[in-house]
Amino acid sequence: MAVNWPGLASIGVFYVIVLGTGIWASRKSKREERKCTGNRSEVAMVGGRNLNIWVSIFTMAATWVGGGYILGCAEVLYDPTKGLVWAFAPIACGMNLVIGALFLVKPIRSKNYVTLMDPFQEKYGNTVVAIIFIPALIADILWVACILGALGGTVSVVMDISSKLAVSISAAVAIIYTLLGGLYSVAYTDVIQLLLMLLGLWFCVPFILTSPSSANITVAAVNELHQAPWIGKLELEDTGRWIDDILLLALGGICYQAFYQRVLSTPTDTQAKITCYAGAVLCPILGMPSLIIGAAAASTNWNQTTYGSPSPYEQGRSGMILPIALQHLCPFYVSLVGMGALAAAVMSSVDSALLSAASQLGRNIFKNIIYKKASEKMIIMVVKVSIFLCGGMGAGLAMMTSSVHLFWIVSADVLYSMMVPQVICIFYLSHLVNKHGACTGCVLSLLLRGLVGEPLIGLPDVLPLPWDKIQEDGHRYRLFPFRTVIMLTTTGTILLVSRFAVWLSERGLLRGISDAETDKDVHQMAPVGTNVEEKDRLNKEPSHLSEEAGRC
Repeated sequence: MAVNWPGLASIGVFYVIVLGTGIWASRKSKREERKCTGNRSEVAMVGGRNLNIWVSIFTMAATWVGGGYILGCAEVLYDPTKGLVWAFAPIACGMNLVIGALFLVKPIRSKNYVTLMDPFQEKYGNTVVAIIFIPALIADILWVACILGALGGTVSVVMDISSKLAVSISAAVAIIYTLLGGLYSVAYTDVIQLLLMLLGLWFCVPFILTSPSSANITVAAVNELHQAPWIGKLELEDTGRWIDDILLLALGGICYQAFYQRVLSTPTDTQAKITCYAGAVLCPILGMPSLIIGAAAASTNWNQTTYGSPSPYEQGRSGMILPIALQHLCPFYVSLVGMGALAAAVMSSVDSALLSAASQLGRNIFKNIIYKKASEKMIIMVVKVSIFLCGGMGAGLAMMTSSVHLFWIVSADVLYSMMVPQVICIFYLSHLVNKHGACTGCVLSLLLRGLVGEPLIGLPDVLPLPWDKIQEDGHRYRLFPFRTVIMLTTTGTILLVSRFAVWLSERGLLRGISDAETDKDVHQMAPVGTNVEEKDRLNKEPSHLSEEAGRC
């Protein structure tokens, strides 16, 4: 099939707009660095803590309403085995931001932290943080894979080129502008991407609904026309899994560094809370066009469209139903607007995830563990290298599957099972926990989640659970809310083991029970010097370092 040159041009225009915005924002970031008397790295990581409230609201909403969100919502609604009752992402993401505003804004801002790992490093020390950081890093890379998969699939549908090539192109664009300007580039491109998505998709919705190949979506909601009704159904036996999935999205998001970057980038607690509440309102609104398009796709006789038979679902392309619907249910020039807007908009989360993982690698791992004397310039360089490496790994994973919803769920799954207990304990039960409990909880959650398995990514389901259904391929279909049970079990284990460790310590049977904040043998977070402090330090160091500082 020939390359779709008009589609290529449409996406190219939108990519240029986004990249141009990122470059402009990078210049603003450099101006802020020159004016900043504090840490230069904080300008890249949290925008110097002075982000405009409107920009912060847009970037908070865009971080959640990215490729996984809009393509995943359409995929779930179109999938005849799921339907609307399983498309709870808009509500769950709103719940996530409200929970964050109510319970997490004040604790994370109280000590001017920069990353989510900072309070863990302060409480438990460096070794424990290195362990706890692993699930957070895995989740961020999976999130990158999710968005890049969305980008690559969208571009491949439009341009009729290899999905791998499309992923590579999309990854390169996102990595370039994230490298250039840090949080400023991410935030300002988020504003553009969100507006493009909102205007572009709503512009296409009327044309899709009036397509001659599509039946009335209100009729198809409850009647089987070309496939099962798109409203879906929830059997009593599926209730546990349904609740489990909602809680996964509603609570798993509070463990993303990307959330805390937005919260910490605002100048006041009040503005941070307003950002969260406004984002919670915008999330369901921004998900509406995706849900409508998914419903229209489920109401379509694909044999009457230019797509033909078999249908996208029968070909295993449910994950790309949104760009497929735009291309085959809209007039040609209308589809170009929708395709270009979609391709640019789904980039709005990958940059956040890249900067999230890179910030923690640069500050909490490199600066505070590997090389405590690292300068600000060195930290920023490590952050940029980490952005490139995480982007590369995410792109590699994105080439392995066509389901965007899969990576989105697995990413949140990792955080919900392993990190939610740790976050709850560090912010609200800090006086009851210690490093022994934290390490035990992390290992236990990893072990349990591994034994439960995940056939979709090749992890065997070893551990049998109540209410399991054996499928035709031999895998277990889990009806038991195992993720929530693992989360609660891990929380209880952290508290019990911490208490047991204190009991052993009181009887002289265990040493090193003190936390990093009270134990002199455990290194605390290495302070990151301000620009002025750094210059003084460099002047006192050997001459070759002074010469290097002069060149910088």
